[in-house]
Amino acid sequence: MALALLSLLAALWAALARIGWGMQPLSIPIAGQHGPLMVSGFLGTLISVERVVALRWRRAYAVPILSGLGAVALFTGLSPVIGRGLITLASIGLALMLVWMIRTRPAAYVFTMGIGGLMWLTGNLLWLSDGPVYRAAPWWAGFLILTIAGERLELARVLAPGGGARKTFIGVIAIFVSGLLVSLVDYRAGLALAGIGLSGLGAWLLRNDVARLTIRQSGLTRFIAACLLPGYVWLIIGGILWLAFGGTSTAGFAYDALLHAVFLGFVFSMIFGHAPIIIPAVVPIDIDYRPLFYAQLVLLQMSLVVRILGDLSGQPLLRMWGGLFNVLAVLLFLAAMARSARRRP
Repeated sequence: MALALLSLLAALWAALARIGWGMQPLSIPIAGQHGPLMVSGFLGTLISVERVVALRWRRAYAVPILSGLGAVALFTGLSPVIGRGLITLASIGLALMLVWMIRTRPAAYVFTMGIGGLMWLTGNLLWLSDGPVYRAAPWWAGFLILTIAGERLELARVLAPGGGARKTFIGVIAIFVSGLLVSLVDYRAGLALAGIGLSGLGAWLLRNDVARLTIRQSGLTRFIAACLLPGYVWLIIGGILWLAFGGTSTAGFAYDALLHAVFLGFVFSMIFGHAPIIIPAVVPIDIDYRPLFYAQLVLLQMSLVVRILGDLSGQPLLRMWGGLFNVLAVLLFLAAMARSARRRP
């Protein structure tokens, strides 16, 4: 967990440097490592820890340790091959854990998370082979999207979606996966197809997730739903941006928009909503819900709107300020979690 937190802080520093803020220069240039640090160092480590805790395999803690150490290697001046290699080994370990889960519980939601784990491995292999990061980024996004979608699919059973809804879910996942596979030979066509799958998945979650019912409740339950629902909207928007710009933009404003609509709008909305539940499941502390959590959620959503508008209108100042408040929202949320934490008796 400490390695994951260190990776997150390094990724946020790199984000501000990358977006144009004059951060104090470090001895190691890490601006170009923002994506790997955030996806693999922070989220890959956390997801691996969660899987290990659920399976109760003590030896499997090697998986998140590898990804955490790999992230540290990326910003400590070691050869890039070391960090990339350690993270790739971690993704192999997570894939093996997910394969075991599929064999013991062959349910649709487990298959979905398993495909997500293979996407992390695929993206890391593309990255390890010294390919451009923009080639690996859609696969890293798929890892996070399908991991979250699998978990939400499990909870969607509360609403007992019919056979048609289940087939639709499988269909949009198949479109998304097919798009990423096509991107290996035709990047433009592949990302356009994957974007259609993303928007379809966002619409499916918006229609079938239990959050549309729990938003009417109160306290932490309502806060979680308030995080999830805008996250699904951002996934739809992200899919539209992938369809429109995914094959033609590999850097610059449009590329920033299509990535962060998914990574910030969808993924971090999910993190804000799930953190008060996941953290107590992993470490021996409890999180007391506070209405103040909404302040960081609103700040994240509004600052992301400003950032995307800046991207789409070609206004670097809007993008810079939106990005700054994106980082501030994440830091304030970490502070809120720390302030609300208490050791479990």
